[in-house]
Amino acid sequence: MTRHNRVCFLVLMFALALSGRHASAQDPEPAKDHPSVPRFPGMEMETGEEADFDGFDFDISADGKTHRAEGKSWEFLYVLKEGARHPSRLEVIRNYASQFTARGGKLVFQDDYDATMMMPLGTGERWMRLSMPDSADRIKMRIIDTAAMAQKLEFSADEMAAQAVSTGKIVLRGILFDTAKTAIKPESAAVLDEVATMMKKSGDMKFRIDGHTDNVGAKASNLTLSRGRAAAVKTALVGRGVDAARLTSDGLGDTQPVADNATEAGRQQNRRVELVRQ
Repeated sequence: MTRHNRVCFLVLMFALALSGRHASAQDPEPAKDHPSVPRFPGMEMETGEEADFDGFDFDISADGKTHRAEGKSWEFLYVLKEGARHPSRLEVIRNYASQFTARGGKLVFQDDYDATMMMPLGTGERWMRLSMPDSADRIKMRIIDTAAMAQKLEFSADEMAAQAVSTGKIVLRGILFDTAKTAIKPESAAVLDEVATMMKKSGDMKFRIDGHTDNVGAKASNLTLSRGRAAAVKTALVGRGVDAARLTSDGLGDTQPVADNATEAGRQQNRRVELVRQ
């Protein structure tokens, strides 16, 4: 190959490389950003996923305590663009924390590499974790919007009545509570409405409302918690027009598990309310 040909060949290869680079830069990103939480300036998305419903355990303390949030989910990995300014981890965390606190939220937990933030969101909450194990040149972001979860009915009123006749009880897992709390979460309203409708249509049925918990925490506390939750369900149904004389309430704590408490999925099954026909 002559010197002239070699020069032409190198120029051609360089042009092809630039062309490929340009085409790559035009490739669409794997997902859309969260609609309300922007990416940090100078970042591009390497991976991204969105799910209508998922759960994540957010770190809330240095001793390993976590908070479970479930709802609409986003997970992103952002990487620094070539030539962009390198931020520090602290700068990234402070910027996002300012956004959350400006909307009534707070920085829940922070260490050298990660941060957890929370803010109120309608009837729910937005939880976010930032993870930067290598440097702030790579930011992994996980977001759960609990208010975005649409509570689906487990049974219609007629199906509930049929189950009560055939099995003697109705198992409800769509009546939700915050951890260690007895106040019913607003997204439980649809299930409670169906229970009230069922009882109004079945005027002769009486029920005992049993509360059940998983085995996290002391047994005595779980017993008290389950009783308080059952009483809250009774109050909610009476408030929907159900005759209080047709309802009693009790709590059994963690004494009657229906699944393995060693897993989160099992614990979720064990956290339930049962209507036992009397």
